[in-house]
Amino acid sequence: MGIPLIQQYRVARYIIGRKLSGQRRYPLVLMLEPLFQCNLACAGCGKIDYPKDILQQRLSVDAALAAVDECGAPMVSIPGGEPLIHKEMPQIVAGIVARKRFVYLCTNAILLAKHIDEYQPSPYLTFSVHLDGNRERHDESVCQEGVFDKAVAAIRLARSKGFRVTVNCTLFQNENPADVADFFDLAMGLGVEGITVSPGYSYQHAPRQDVFLGRSASKNLFREIFARGRQRRARWSFNHSALFLDFLAGNQSYQCTPWSTPTYNLFGWQRPCYLLTGEGYAKSYRSLMEDTEWERYGVGRNPLCNNCMAHCGYEGTAVDDAFAHPLKALWRSIAGPRTRGPLAPELPVVYEEPPLKTPVPAEVTIPLTEVRTSANREGRRVSGA
Repeated sequence: MGIPLIQQYRVARYIIGRKLSGQRRYPLVLMLEPLFQCNLACAGCGKIDYPKDILQQRLSVDAALAAVDECGAPMVSIPGGEPLIHKEMPQIVAGIVARKRFVYLCTNAILLAKHIDEYQPSPYLTFSVHLDGNRERHDESVCQEGVFDKAVAAIRLARSKGFRVTVNCTLFQNENPADVADFFDLAMGLGVEGITVSPGYSYQHAPRQDVFLGRSASKNLFREIFARGRQRRARWSFNHSALFLDFLAGNQSYQCTPWSTPTYNLFGWQRPCYLLTGEGYAKSYRSLMEDTEWERYGVGRNPLCNNCMAHCGYEGTAVDDAFAHPLKALWRSIAGPRTRGPLAPELPVVYEEPPLKTPVPAEVTIPLTEVRTSANREGRRVSGA
């Protein structure tokens, strides 16, 4: 794995403490969304389809750090939008680092060179740079030429200044396993700490719906990628547990644990997870954990969840399985994901019709647009802070 020992130790200590206390549901990673605005409009993104007035809003430093304290997760991922647009992002990051929480600042890296001197290298800070493949594939994914080269230059700059850097890679339809393997080789050659990889989730508001992988296609794709890595004797480091990688290859029948990655953004605590954007919001973290009908979500429980294999839902499950079956986890970390043999069975479908959505509290409004208008698209394209 591409996770430093200090982080493995502190997270393991946190998990053991929660298990010893008998806590069934606890967070591993807080998904902190301080804004939705972005300087790209990627084909598979469903997080930025809001009116211009919403795109211009920001979480304050105090609100962001209050959410970190309220949740208590040992790791914080800051996605968006593009977080580097937020003028107070250095203060938010510094506050999280001061709390000794491991923060992954997700970025497309277009603005990283401009803002990098506003941050200090720390074992608690990682720049997670969005790269979906080699030059042609990535620029196609983000719908803009030249972004790959800017991201690679920013990675090299951040590494030269002593920052931790990972690559965040999302895979979509028509991926060539050999090309993905080549990209993993390239990423390791850039000196990144590890690769975060996941099949793209089919957001309802994404501008294109034909780019997403189904579960069977995802499993077979990852098997082919991992098989090529084995043939090459590649030394790929992933920012994942060994059992999550085995799950991607279709060898584990996992149900997701959405409470392991709670989301806080402009609207409050998002139910039930980072990916489902229309299920309502809780006014507090405690209400999110205690009042959400968790049994209504997951593969076979909700049609919106059936194609999801994203790490924000399943990494927590894999980590929990590793603690329950340490020898199994150890063997997978040594042998790597299995790439042959039958796939693990899918979980049964238990719903008869799509569940009703959780009602949104009257005091919370969620202005989603059903059609991407040219005006909204213009609202997304900003030059940065």
